Amino acid sequence: MDINFNKNEDHNKLLLSTLKKRFAQVSLGGGQKRIDKLHAKGKLTARERIDYLLDDPSNAIEIGAFAGEGMYEEHGGCPSGGVVVKIGHVQGKQVIVVANDATVKAGAWFPITGKKNLRAQEISIENKLPIIYLVDSAGVYLPMQDEIFPDKEHFGRIFRNNAV
Repeated sequence: MDINFNKNEDHNKLLLSTLKKRFAQVSLGGGQKRIDKLHAKGKLTARERIDYLLDDPSNAIEIGAFAGEGMYEEHGGCPSGGVVVKIGHVQGKQVIVVANDATVKAGAWFPITGKKNLRAQEISIENKLPIIYLVDSAGVYLPMQDEIFPDKEHFGRIFRNNAV
């Protein structure tokens, strides 16, 4: 038996367990109460909408689940950057799907939301993958609107990228 291997294996299992717990927490978005409120309106969460669209949700890869972690706590936080991004297949074609998380400030955009959207577009462009948007958003988070610039180098670039 290799004692170092066993120590490393135990350490990695502990890390994986910690990551799974953190992912379970961010997967709740704005929290169980907001999920229940959304369901009461007959709506699905961002992750549920994406999974409903994908051919095989278990074969999808989520990107940036921990974006926004520990950020904007004075505003109630922004789990997953307020947007869920997954790479998966729709009718056999690999795509990127982006869905606003309405449980996080009604899907409003924080600065990290725009950055995560831009990253999804970069991946889409670099890999020639179609990108699908499932929008359920209140727009820009007004208390932080001064940090969300609509110019060509920031969030305005999202609209430019969609046009090319």
